[in-house]
Amino acid sequence: MPFFNTKEAGPVVLEIPPADGGSITGSVDDAWQTALGDVGPASTDKGKGGKYLVLPPGYREAVPDGYIPLPSSTYQSFALLRSNFSGRSDAEIAKAVAYGKRVKVYPLSQAGNPPATTFVDVMDRVYDATIPSDLGFFESLDRIVQSEPWLERDRVMIDMLKTIGIEKGKPFSPDESTRPILDNAIGEARAWIDAKYESMFVPPFFKGQHWALPVAPDVIEGLQTNYAQPGSYPIDARGVTYSMGFFSARHLGAGQFYLLTIKDKDGQPLNGANSYVLRVPANPPVDLYWSVTAYDRQTHALIRNMPRASVASNAAGVRKNPDGSVDISFGPKAPARQEANWVPTDPQRGFELMLRVYGPRKEFFDKAWVLPDVERVAAQ
Repeated sequence: MPFFNTKEAGPVVLEIPPADGGSITGSVDDAWQTALGDVGPASTDKGKGGKYLVLPPGYREAVPDGYIPLPSSTYQSFALLRSNFSGRSDAEIAKAVAYGKRVKVYPLSQAGNPPATTFVDVMDRVYDATIPSDLGFFESLDRIVQSEPWLERDRVMIDMLKTIGIEKGKPFSPDESTRPILDNAIGEARAWIDAKYESMFVPPFFKGQHWALPVAPDVIEGLQTNYAQPGSYPIDARGVTYSMGFFSARHLGAGQFYLLTIKDKDGQPLNGANSYVLRVPANPPVDLYWSVTAYDRQTHALIRNMPRASVASNAAGVRKNPDGSVDISFGPKAPARQEANWVPTDPQRGFELMLRVYGPRKEFFDKAWVLPDVERVAAQ
């Protein structure tokens, strides 16, 4: 994940290597998490690689030949890039890492002699990426207000935010009487968003199942066009989307697609104290691979203090059934002799599941292949 700040550096180059022995799936988003563009085989460069140029707000100069421009509404932006791997062996992982390190990031002003890109491995570092549900939320919002230009569509918020002490060019320092009001307000907002989130699983993606993409259609359209439709600006639905995700693709479904579920086959919320099985049918219509990841239901982040979070089709040791299907177990304890197919859960907390598919084919969206619901089973 490279982070850019064009206010300081000017236009920034993101150089994606050609898909020769590896491939990148990913997108570049602005500070409001709206996709500026996708990269890799399913995007503009079509696997040939390319030099994407992230431009600051209001940039008017000519873009040099050979660059793919990504105009941004904000100075700060980021990319989420996934170096795809064919398997989980040490050699296959090393190959994917080496390919990923062919990505380059540098200011356009240094394109003649670009500095080496630095890669930082944060595998062993604890970082809390959950959304704060206290005063910290407003402090985070104030940092964006201070550092980014007002978008024309958001100017209605200028006077509203002044009433709680957030104003461009002035410090945000709520007094002791205001702090509990703001804490209560963000608590109410969190409860409302969670209730709205649950309602967005209807209709399901597969008829009769609980899997869904809990994102409103007008939000999907807005993320692909930077909310260009003059008659639509789904603020509430966008807030729900980003309560559980921090990234959007420009063309969802081209290189990657996601489905989530928060309930089992009987319609009951997934409980980390129970044991469940998900049977992934054979021959999923996916060119690269699929994975199923367990997340904390309350925070939508990875479940803390677990040895792993997911099972993928290209994982080493994953056992298939004789018909080619794969049974994935979820629960506080691994079933006997099935550790490779097990995803641990916290018995004190609820959880939710996300199916990721990389390289989905037409048959996936035609729903010729159906992923069934998770079923609760007796603990073994």
